[in-house]
Amino acid sequence: MSAREQSSYGLLAQFDGAASLLQAAKALHEAGYKRFDCHSAFPIHGMDRAMGLQQSKLGWIVLLGGFSGAAGGMLLQWWTSAIDYPLVISGKPLFSFQAFVPITFELTILFAAFGAVFGMLALNRLPRLHQELFNSGRFKQASDDGFFISVQAGDPQFDEAGTKSLLRQLGAQHIEVIERG
Repeated sequence: MSAREQSSYGLLAQFDGAASLLQAAKALHEAGYKRFDCHSAFPIHGMDRAMGLQQSKLGWIVLLGGFSGAAGGMLLQWWTSAIDYPLVISGKPLFSFQAFVPITFELTILFAAFGAVFGMLALNRLPRLHQELFNSGRFKQASDDGFFISVQAGDPQFDEAGTKSLLRQLGAQHIEVIERG
Protein backbone atom coordinates (compact mmCIF):
# COMPACT_ATOMS: atom_id res chain seq x y z
CA MET A 1 0.00 0.00 0.00
CA SER A 2 1.48 3.35 -1.03
CA ALA A 3 1.80 6.35 1.28
CA ARG A 4 -1.03 8.09 -0.59
CA GLU A 5 -3.32 5.09 -0.11
CA GLN A 6 -2.50 5.08 3.62
CA SER A 7 -3.40 8.77 3.94
CA SER A 8 -6.66 8.43 2.02
CA TYR A 9 -9.93 7.05 3.34
CA GLY A 10 -10.78 5.65 -0.07
CA LEU A 11 -12.67 6.52 -3.23
CA LEU A 12 -16.12 8.00 -3.75
CA ALA A 13 -17.78 7.34 -7.10
CA GLN A 14 -21.00 8.98 -8.30
CA PHE A 15 -23.44 7.13 -10.57
CA ASP A 16 -26.35 8.43 -12.64
CA GLY A 17 -29.18 6.33 -11.15
CA ALA A 18 -30.35 3.51 -8.93
CA ALA A 19 -30.02 0.82 -11.60
CA SER A 20 -26.41 1.69 -12.41
CA LEU A 21 -25.59 1.86 -8.69
CA LEU A 22 -27.09 -1.60 -8.17
CA GLN A 23 -25.12 -3.07 -11.09
CA ALA A 24 -21.90 -1.43 -9.88
CA ALA A 25 -22.38 -2.80 -6.36
CA LYS A 26 -22.92 -6.29 -7.75
CA ALA A 27 -19.81 -6.02 -9.93
CA LEU A 28 -17.68 -4.74 -7.02
CA HIS A 29 -18.82 -7.64 -4.86
CA GLU A 30 -18.08 -10.13 -7.64
CA ALA A 31 -14.62 -8.55 -8.03
CA GLY A 32 -13.90 -9.42 -4.39
CA TYR A 33 -14.33 -6.05 -2.69
CA LYS A 34 -15.61 -6.30 0.88
CA ARG A 35 -15.24 -2.83 2.39
CA PHE A 36 -17.49 -0.68 0.26
CA ASP A 37 -20.85 0.96 0.82
CA CYS A 38 -23.63 2.35 -1.34
CA HIS A 39 -25.34 5.67 -0.61
CA SER A 40 -28.65 6.90 -2.00
CA ALA A 41 -31.59 9.01 -0.85
CA PHE A 42 -33.91 5.97 -0.75
CA PRO A 43 -33.61 2.21 -0.30
CA ILE A 44 -32.90 0.24 -3.46
CA HIS A 45 -34.53 -3.18 -3.72
CA GLY A 46 -31.93 -5.95 -4.02
CA MET A 47 -28.98 -3.84 -2.84
CA ASP A 48 -28.24 -6.05 0.17
CA ARG A 49 -27.95 -9.10 -2.06
CA ALA A 50 -25.90 -7.22 -4.66
CA MET A 51 -23.43 -6.10 -1.98
CA GLY A 52 -23.23 -9.59 -0.49
CA LEU A 53 -24.45 -8.47 2.93
CA GLN A 54 -25.49 -11.07 5.48
CA GLN A 55 -28.72 -11.18 7.46
CA SER A 56 -28.73 -8.68 10.34
CA LYS A 57 -28.14 -9.92 13.88
CA LEU A 58 -30.49 -7.26 15.27
CA GLY A 59 -33.50 -9.59 15.32
CA TRP A 60 -31.66 -12.03 17.58
CA ILE A 61 -30.62 -9.20 19.89
CA VAL A 62 -34.25 -8.03 20.15
CA LEU A 63 -35.43 -11.59 20.78
CA LEU A 64 -32.84 -12.05 23.54
CA GLY A 65 -33.89 -8.75 25.09
CA GLY A 66 -37.55 -9.78 25.02
CA PHE A 67 -36.83 -13.16 26.60
CA SER A 68 -34.69 -11.48 29.27
CA GLY A 69 -37.49 -9.07 30.10
CA ALA A 70 -40.09 -11.84 30.30
CA ALA A 71 -37.90 -14.10 32.43
CA GLY A 72 -36.77 -11.26 34.67
CA GLY A 73 -40.31 -9.99 35.18
CA MET A 74 -41.72 -13.41 35.97
CA LEU A 75 -38.82 -14.30 38.31
CA LEU A 76 -39.06 -10.99 40.17
CA GLN A 77 -42.80 -11.37 40.73
CA TRP A 78 -42.43 -15.02 41.76
CA TRP A 79 -39.66 -14.14 44.22
CA THR A 80 -41.54 -11.27 45.82
CA SER A 81 -44.88 -13.08 46.14
CA ALA A 82 -43.80 -16.66 46.94
CA ILE A 83 -40.42 -16.36 48.68
CA ASP A 84 -39.67 -12.87 49.98
CA TYR A 85 -43.12 -11.81 51.24
CA PRO A 86 -45.57 -14.72 51.04
CA LEU A 87 -49.18 -13.79 51.73
CA VAL A 88 -52.15 -16.05 51.14
CA ILE A 89 -54.99 -13.85 49.87
CA SER A 90 -58.49 -15.35 49.37
CA GLY A 91 -57.02 -18.84 49.33
CA LYS A 92 -55.04 -18.22 46.10
CA PRO A 93 -51.70 -19.98 45.68
CA LEU A 94 -48.55 -17.97 46.41
CA PHE A 95 -47.54 -18.12 42.75
CA SER A 96 -50.62 -17.18 40.76
CA PHE A 97 -49.06 -16.49 37.35
CA GLN A 98 -52.26 -15.09 35.80
CA ALA A 99 -51.85 -11.92 37.84
CA PHE A 100 -48.25 -11.57 36.64
CA VAL A 101 -48.99 -11.59 32.89
CA PRO A 102 -49.41 -7.79 32.40
CA ILE A 103 -46.10 -6.90 34.08
CA THR A 104 -44.30 -9.74 32.30
CA PHE A 105 -45.67 -8.54 28.96
CA GLU A 106 -44.64 -4.93 29.64
CA LEU A 107 -41.09 -5.95 30.61
CA THR A 108 -40.85 -8.13 27.50
CA ILE A 109 -41.68 -5.13 25.30
CA LEU A 110 -39.43 -2.77 27.28
CA PHE A 111 -36.35 -5.00 27.15
CA ALA A 112 -36.95 -5.84 23.47
CA ALA A 113 -37.11 -2.10 22.68
CA PHE A 114 -33.89 -1.49 24.62
CA GLY A 115 -32.29 -4.36 22.70
CA ALA A 116 -33.43 -2.85 19.40
CA VAL A 117 -32.10 0.63 20.15
CA PHE A 118 -28.80 -0.30 21.77
CA GLY A 119 -28.23 -3.22 19.37
CA MET A 120 -28.75 -0.94 16.37
CA LEU A 121 -26.34 1.61 17.79
CA ALA A 122 -23.71 -1.05 18.48
CA LEU A 123 -24.05 -2.82 15.12
CA ASN A 124 -23.86 0.50 13.25
CA ARG A 125 -20.92 1.63 15.40
CA LEU A 126 -22.78 4.77 16.44
CA PRO A 127 -22.51 7.47 17.61
CA ARG A 128 -19.78 8.45 15.22
CA LEU A 129 -18.75 12.07 15.49
CA HIS A 130 -16.95 12.28 12.14
CA GLN A 131 -17.19 10.52 8.79
CA GLU A 132 -14.56 11.20 6.15
CA LEU A 133 -17.16 11.10 3.35
CA PHE A 134 -18.58 14.38 4.64
CA ASN A 135 -15.36 16.06 3.42
CA SER A 136 -16.70 15.71 -0.11
CA GLY A 137 -18.88 18.51 -1.44
CA ARG A 138 -20.61 16.16 -3.89
CA PHE A 139 -21.61 13.72 -1.14
CA LYS A 140 -24.28 16.17 0.05
CA GLN A 141 -26.33 15.01 -2.97
CA ALA A 142 -26.63 11.53 -1.42
CA SER A 143 -29.56 12.72 0.68
CA ASP A 144 -31.32 14.32 -2.30
CA ASP A 145 -30.70 12.85 -5.74
CA GLY A 146 -27.18 11.39 -5.76
CA PHE A 147 -26.10 7.75 -6.04
CA PHE A 148 -22.66 6.95 -4.64
CA ILE A 149 -20.33 4.06 -3.88
CA SER A 150 -17.52 4.52 -1.40
CA VAL A 151 -14.66 2.02 -1.43
CA GLN A 152 -12.41 2.08 1.63
CA ALA A 153 -8.65 2.03 1.25
CA GLY A 154 -8.50 -0.69 3.91
CA ASP A 155 -10.10 -3.22 1.54
CA PRO A 156 -7.67 -6.01 0.59
CA GLN A 157 -8.55 -5.56 -3.12
CA PHE A 158 -8.03 -1.78 -3.01
CA ASP A 159 -5.51 -0.33 -5.39
CA GLU A 160 -6.22 3.32 -6.11
CA ALA A 161 -5.51 3.22 -9.84
CA GLY A 162 -7.06 -0.20 -10.38
CA THR A 163 -10.17 0.61 -8.35
CA LYS A 164 -10.61 3.92 -10.19
CA SER A 165 -10.36 2.10 -13.50
CA LEU A 166 -12.92 -0.49 -12.41
CA LEU A 167 -15.34 2.19 -11.21
CA ARG A 168 -15.00 4.04 -14.53
CA GLN A 169 -15.75 0.80 -16.40
CA LEU A 170 -18.84 0.35 -14.22
CA GLY A 171 -20.17 3.74 -15.31
CA ALA A 172 -19.07 6.16 -12.59
CA GLN A 173 -19.61 9.76 -13.67
CA HIS A 174 -17.25 11.28 -11.13
CA ILE A 175 -14.57 9.66 -8.94
CA GLU A 176 -13.00 11.45 -6.02
CA VAL A 177 -10.24 10.49 -3.59
CA ILE A 178 -11.39 11.08 -0.01
CA GLU A 179 -8.62 12.09 2.37
CA ARG A 180 -8.54 11.20 6.05
CA GLY A 181 -9.07 13.90 8.56
